Amino acid sequence: MAVAGVRPGDSCFLYFAYGSNLLRERVLLNNATATFCSTALLQDFKLAFGNAEGRTTSRWHGGSATIIPSPGDKVWGVVWQMNKDSLSTLDEQEGVAYGFYVPIEIIVHTEKGNELICRCYEMKDPVFALPSPQYKWVICMGAKQNSLPAEYQKKLEAIETNNYTGPLPVMEEIEAAMRRTKKITNENC
Repeated sequence: MAVAGVRPGDSCFLYFAYGSNLLRERVLLNNATATFCSTALLQDFKLAFGNAEGRTTSRWHGGSATIIPSPGDKVWGVVWQMNKDSLSTLDEQEGVAYGFYVPIEIIVHTEKGNELICRCYEMKDPVFALPSPQYKWVICMGAKQNSLPAEYQKKLEAIETNNYTGPLPVMEEIEAAMRRTKKITNENC
């Protein structure tokens, strides 16, 4: 059986991130082999937020990002190259075994005009729900960090949230990773 975005014999695969994994520190929490490849555009899809089959999770306390086919719309994201060994951790993060997301194979276009075949994840039967402010913040920070088009960043910033104010352990992990990255960057200057 073929795995989306992975060819037999390949040691690496390309993964298109459009949600929280836009942020380098987030994707690296569970996928240490992820290296930036390119920003890219997915055509004829739109970004939406929801819960798979209406099942909420405690990770983000709100809707999670998904893509839905939508002729004429566009989703910007980041292509990460990962070792094939990271496939299971990425699937686990995306809740594939629980039926939250299903892996799909898509074609994205880089700013240089190249077409890339990537693994991506689409939510299974989403019931639309607003994201938490924290989740939106991670997505917006990832878009900024990777210099996605300014117009797209404004669109992300305009997303309405559910106003959740409670704790999120995953945010503590991301913020700690960002502090480490900042410390390393400052030490190297």
